[in-house]
Amino acid sequence: MMGYGPMMGAMWVWTLLALAVLAGLGYLAYRLTREQPRTPVTSGARTILDERYARGEIDDEEYHRRRDVLRTAG
Repeated sequence: MMGYGPMMGAMWVWTLLALAVLAGLGYLAYRLTREQPRTPVTSGARTILDERYARGEIDDEEYHRRRDVLRTAG
């Protein structure tokens, strides 16, 4: 009569716990390895660039060069 003693319930608990840990590790591996969607450069960077240009801190050439960099980064 093996397996029908008071420890039978504990065996189920440990088995379920082991499966939960494996499922959690699998989910964690999935989250860490999947490709993250690229978020576009926030409008904040473009806004700052526009403000600097409007204040005269950068010239036309610098403005257009940096705007193009922001456009290709996003």
